[in-house]
Amino acid sequence: MRHLFLAAILLLAPLVLVSCGSATKAGATKIDDRTYRVEGPEVPGGAEAPNRRTAERVCPGGYRVLDSTRSKEGCSDGCSSGISTNWVIRCL
Repeated sequence: MRHLFLAAILLLAPLVLVSCGSATKAGATKIDDRTYRVEGPEVPGGAEAPNRRTAERVCPGGYRVLDSTRSKEGCSDGCSSGISTNWVIRCL
């Protein structure tokens, strides 16, 4: 019985870690030569740290935020919703 439990944990642990890690990452889409759209994840309170980390990765020499939008996605079953922040940045 212990071996079955241990095997189940070893098989399911990578799935749980991947799902938690990918929920807090922002993604960047190239718009122009030096312009990117950074779409942040839903974070309680609307923290901009995921966007900042992605912008620093995409533009290592620095960046300027051209446009910033915030949106709150609600859910009907009473779950906690977060605020997603989207940026349009230009690399310096």
